Amino acid sequence: MALYVMKFGGSSVGDTERMQRVAKRVVDKQKEGHQVMVVVSAMGDTTDDLIDQAKLLSKEPPLREMDMLMTTGEQISIALLAIAIDALGAKAVSYTGWQAGFRTESVHGKARITDIQPERVLKSLEEGYIVIVAGFQGMTVDGEITTFGRGGSDTTAVALAAATKADTCEIYTDVDGVYSTDPRIVKNARKLNEISYDEMLELANLGAAVLHPRAVEYAKHHQVRLVVRSSFNHNEGTVVKEEAKMEQGVVVSGIAYDKNVARISIMGVSHVPGVLAKVFGSLAEAKIDVDIIVQSGVQDGKADFSFTVALSDCEKALQVLEGIRSGLPYEDVTSEDGLVKVSIVGAGMVSHPGVAAQMFDVISKQGVNIKMVSTSEIKVSCVIDADKLNEVVTALHTAYGLDTETQAFVGGPKDRR
Repeated sequence: MALYVMKFGGSSVGDTERMQRVAKRVVDKQKEGHQVMVVVSAMGDTTDDLIDQAKLLSKEPPLREMDMLMTTGEQISIALLAIAIDALGAKAVSYTGWQAGFRTESVHGKARITDIQPERVLKSLEEGYIVIVAGFQGMTVDGEITTFGRGGSDTTAVALAAATKADTCEIYTDVDGVYSTDPRIVKNARKLNEISYDEMLELANLGAAVLHPRAVEYAKHHQVRLVVRSSFNHNEGTVVKEEAKMEQGVVVSGIAYDKNVARISIMGVSHVPGVLAKVFGSLAEAKIDVDIIVQSGVQDGKADFSFTVALSDCEKALQVLEGIRSGLPYEDVTSEDGLVKVSIVGAGMVSHPGVAAQMFDVISKQGVNIKMVSTSEIKVSCVIDADKLNEVVTALHTAYGLDTETQAFVGGPKDRR
């Protein structure tokens, strides 16, 4: 007997027919002799619909009330799935995130898990129940309901697997696994059999939507065996693990992109110690993540620098900068959207010089200017204008040999919850 966590995203439980299909798959897993826990997201576009309703009432709804609102979507899903499983003759019990023992920090909208107390879940498993847990949600020690941010149901599933020492955590979605790039852009993108935690984490952070970054980070830290599979067929998926087999000659494993990018530039800042600490410390206090940072040359004691933030955080970031202007004078602040960050990722890049130069050359041959660059040991990212995304990704896919039978790889559409 093995212990499985099976996570199903919003498209997998988007209507009653799909809900019944998931119920059968879960019951079949139990009939094979396994214990089963299930994590589900809200059905279809439920979360987006709830957000739209809130925005009709207020341009800036209170984050606490948004958490109260959005957690209802998952609660509908878990109850309906439990009913569907019961109709098949199996025992099922549904739990909200807090009933399942998820404790979080006191941050609404982007809370992190601080502790999991799974005793109630384990007791139900021992009693022969299929346990269904609402994804994306938890509760603070003070009894406040919180959510983990978009993609948080992946994190729920992995954290639950770690806390209960599950043998495998299966993430079911609308693609067969992890691909070399988005198959909607490159038709001959291919699924790979396995990928390392480090490569998957980079790809997830860089926009490959197949897994949530925090889920991969949690899996790596707790050595949770992850498998990405389709909820619409029984094909073998992609295994995410500590070390993946590297194809001979393959340096770049996958290509990811992120359209949720804005560039903010600050001009005419005094070039004195503490300036960057003030700027980015203030942004951090506002819970705004900053990605690429570039400082230009200094002239007459003044410096210019640019950085990227999520497009959804751009207006908030501009407000933060305006708020510190009296204590940190600057000449001007500008922002730019219509951008995309394209990234290549591969563990083989560490020992192969010239990978970045090749990327820059390929992009230039598409007639595209590179606005910003960021690198690490296993990735190179370039910020470019979004209108040439498809051409750039396709050209890079070919240039790094990912069109061939020997390629490995990553990225692909998926449920964001």
